[in-house]
Amino acid sequence: MGLLARLDKAVVPALFGVLLTGATLVPAPALAAPAPWAPPPVNACGETSFDPRARQPDPQAPPPPLFPPTIQIPIPVPKITPVPVPGPPPNNTRITPAPLPRNPCQNPCPDIRDSPKPVPSPPRESEGPAAPGNSGSASGSGPGSATGSGTGSGQFNLPNIQITPDIEPIPIPVPGGPAPKPETPPPPVTHPAEPGPIAAPPAPRSVTSVNLVDQVTGHGSANRTDMRWQLDGTDLGIMWQTKPGQIAVIFGDTFGKGWKPGGAGQDDQDWRSNVLGYSTDHDLSKGLKIDTMVQDSRCHAAELLDSRKIHNFETTVIPTSGFAIGTRQYLSYMSVNHWSKIPGMWWTNDGGLAYSDDDGQTWVKDQYAKWDNMFGVDRFQVATMVPHGKYVYMFGTPNGRVGVIGLARVPTAQVLNKSAYQYWVNGTWAPAQENAATPLVPGLAGELSVRYDDSSHQWQMVYLDPLRQAIVLRTATEPQGTWTDDVPLVDTNDYPKAYGGFIHPWSTGKDLYFTMSAWDSYNVYLMHATLNDPH
Repeated sequence: MGLLARLDKAVVPALFGVLLTGATLVPAPALAAPAPWAPPPVNACGETSFDPRARQPDPQAPPPPLFPPTIQIPIPVPKITPVPVPGPPPNNTRITPAPLPRNPCQNPCPDIRDSPKPVPSPPRESEGPAAPGNSGSASGSGPGSATGSGTGSGQFNLPNIQITPDIEPIPIPVPGGPAPKPETPPPPVTHPAEPGPIAAPPAPRSVTSVNLVDQVTGHGSANRTDMRWQLDGTDLGIMWQTKPGQIAVIFGDTFGKGWKPGGAGQDDQDWRSNVLGYSTDHDLSKGLKIDTMVQDSRCHAAELLDSRKIHNFETTVIPTSGFAIGTRQYLSYMSVNHWSKIPGMWWTNDGGLAYSDDDGQTWVKDQYAKWDNMFGVDRFQVATMVPHGKYVYMFGTPNGRVGVIGLARVPTAQVLNKSAYQYWVNGTWAPAQENAATPLVPGLAGELSVRYDDSSHQWQMVYLDPLRQAIVLRTATEPQGTWTDDVPLVDTNDYPKAYGGFIHPWSTGKDLYFTMSAWDSYNVYLMHATLNDPH
């Protein structure tokens, strides 16, 4: 989802969020046994990949220490932070990237980033003298040394306790640069209320199997995104068809050289709030191949939707869905004010729409297509938008992962006119009632992915259910439902701290491909679910 370095992406929501929604608590699934230990996977170039599965520990590895060497205790420290308003204009520098080398293991920009050279092993005692200061004895003195009597007793070192300042910016707006050119506001439109009856649910789908296909991003991936585009850590992988034969894949907060596994990175690790790639690969059984990415310099993926990157003002701007209408591409996004220290929660400034008329190279955030979140309760902050027939349907949740799913629609030609939206309220498409939208399904949801499947003539919805601790699937014959009961796709006991679940547009009725993110490795994986025949 983004820069959550201070937020453990646990799947258990805050209790108060559950109580506020009135959701029924669902017992957590029984813990499954971890998969047997296995060595880390490698790609075709011999580079070590990540393994998102929960596995038993390496039997040859020493037991982990009882305590970490250091325990840091953050202490909030307020800091007045001047924020120029308006901010700087977005950097729309773009280049035409050179084709990738024919040899997939050859780095396209070795002068910028190259595979690390192997470190030579230290010489054995028989191969030469020991290093200076190393006498080869088992005893020592000084800080950090340990002695033993041979009976199993030894020095017991407690962890170091460090008090660290946790800077809490207090943003103070100050005059900035020139204001962007104002856009002409769309004319007010009010579509009258219309019936929106629900349909009978389709036959429930069952999941025959769910398998990890491949790692899409990061070190050791088949795409080698770290070497080709400076994508070491990233998440999401939201997909839509931009034109026949081409899929866009957009990622969330992305970090480059210097990033280490364990969650999102830091400001100085080449942080970009979002990056975009393209794929023409139809054989998803072997993985999701990324052909190229939007770049602002050689071997460097560009940030598309700019963000101020100021905590408590605008920490980041995260895409939530993408779609195409004709030759124009659209993104829904959320402007994140700050990440919460409560797992699964964050606060947004607003949710909005951006568009591109140059095949995704540059984007414009529409000045009026925004859903404000002044009191933190707006129902359409994390939106997923799907064109179908005469309408674009918008499925939305509040900020965080402890909200219910609402639904709206808008005529295709008026997608940027907020006043033209109708919200589904108790069986009626009603204008201007976004916060009264009737929940589509019981329970809570995070990071929706919705599409209409032409092969089965059904709507498919995938999302993270924080109560079930699983990425789940529902289906329906109409967007307003009735939706079937949820079917688990990915259990977070098997894939710890997994989230997302974004459907590949070229999935079929039986073969559901979707991307999944894992917080610990903070990268994206392609998953394949085999469903029963819908007919």
